Amino acid sequence: MARPFLTARWESLLLLNFACPRALLDPLVPRGTELDPWNGTPLVSLVAFRFLDTRLRGLPIPGHRHFDEVNLRFYVRAPGTDGELRRGVVFVREFVPRWAIATVARVVYNEPYHTASMSHEVDLDPESGGSVRYSWAADGETHTLQARVSGPAADLVPGSEGEFITEHYWGYTAQRDGGTLEYQVEHPPWRIWEAADAEYLAPPGASLYGAAFAEVLSVAPQSAFVAVGSGVQVYPGKRFNRTSKGV
Repeated sequence: MARPFLTARWESLLLLNFACPRALLDPLVPRGTELDPWNGTPLVSLVAFRFLDTRLRGLPIPGHRHFDEVNLRFYVRAPGTDGELRRGVVFVREFVPRWAIATVARVVYNEPYHTASMSHEVDLDPESGGSVRYSWAADGETHTLQARVSGPAADLVPGSEGEFITEHYWGYTAQRDGGTLEYQVEHPPWRIWEAADAEYLAPPGASLYGAAFAEVLSVAPQSAFVAVGSGVQVYPGKRFNRTSKGV
């Protein structure tokens, strides 16, 4: 396997999940992949987390090792070169506080990264729970994700929604020429909490994700999870050689 392009720790992840009309996501599905619904329902997730000890090609970048990220993503699947089904994510929009990081992600992967002022309040223990809160401000709007959990984080249950949300190990990105870039993300299974007390706070009529997604995100999430996190490895992207949408 190729050497990782990026290594880091992803910690204190907060994932809020919303049912989303298929018609909204279909135009965003990269060529050669198809939507991967949960129990027949396409989902989008707002995900916020701490990016720690970040290294590119093994080298730390001064001033860019520790930062927050928040992204809006949905789920797809595609056939692998070994014939097995690969489950992956597609990002609608991603925010980080560092211009250089956003620029590298756009240039290398054509990912929809943008910069925003970001902050976090994390008081979380794997054995007793706690609270997480992430805020980001862009285009004159401030948005917040927050949750409280209690008790010890649990191992993933096979076939559960928590496993579905956290166990997508591929990224797919539409390219400017209409093709698709595929890249692999490696990490061990995460311990998680189901977060009954979780919410997304946004200004009325928020425009950060567009009117259609704002409507999707305006209701209470159908599920929410907090994950302890782990070390991760992100590998260089490869052109995905299928020529049409769907698998």
